[in-house]
Amino acid sequence: MTRVTTTWATHGTTSDALGALAAEGATGALSGERGIVYLSAGRVVHVESAFTPDLGALLTRSGAVPPDGWWDAVDRGGTQHRVGHRLVDSGRLAAGALEVCHLGALFDAAYFVLAHDTRARRFRPGAVHWLGPVRSVPVDVVVRESGRRRELLDRIWPDPAVDTLPLARVPGTDSDELPGRRGRTLAQVDGVRTAAEIASALACRTYHTLVELRRLAADGLVRAAPPAAPPLPPGPEPRAVAWDDPDTALLRRLRDALEAL
Repeated sequence: MTRVTTTWATHGTTSDALGALAAEGATGALSGERGIVYLSAGRVVHVESAFTPDLGALLTRSGAVPPDGWWDAVDRGGTQHRVGHRLVDSGRLAAGALEVCHLGALFDAAYFVLAHDTRARRFRPGAVHWLGPVRSVPVDVVVRESGRRRELLDRIWPDPAVDTLPLARVPGTDSDELPGRRGRTLAQVDGVRTAAEIASALACRTYHTLVELRRLAADGLVRAAPPAAPPLPPGPEPRAVAWDDPDTALLRRLRDALEAL
């Protein structure tokens, strides 16, 4: 097994830290501000981010795998890190379909972890994701693709707040005359949902949803929702009130009725 040094921690960004770990052939999980990158022998095998729907949500909401089939695979294969194998071996999902869905989820989550690069926080050597092996990707490919996506999205609308904040429609907007996917995306904008939640509701890849949301923002149809009003300060303490002795006979009757059920 390759011995992992602490050189990754000296790098200023998560992508640079991943490059150092790839050079060492490391296996484990690198945590950043916006997600976790799982490595095996220096290659990326999975990425998780709270800003994207996970693989299970995409598979079940799209109808590719029934919810009970997904959770059965998690229950039976999770502790052995073989959930992907369980899905394929049980006949619930073709191997090719799993690979395509997995890569889509991987690159979507990697965009959030790497495109707005921050410093890596922690590396856990030997950590393995419960999904198990599906398809590994070289670190430089993941970093390059994340940068390409950022550049494309910024050309559409150069405000990354659309990617992460709750979104609201601009008053007077209508989805009837928009292209199909864009109209469906706008219909999900309600002042509360984020891009990830909209993607999950549509059973759609997050990146595709971001493209549509940034186009909607560029057209003046969508904007970041105003922040929620702060909670009101607590009122004065209520004055003490003498407790009236309840009707104990009634309480006993209720208790007896419940015990008789």
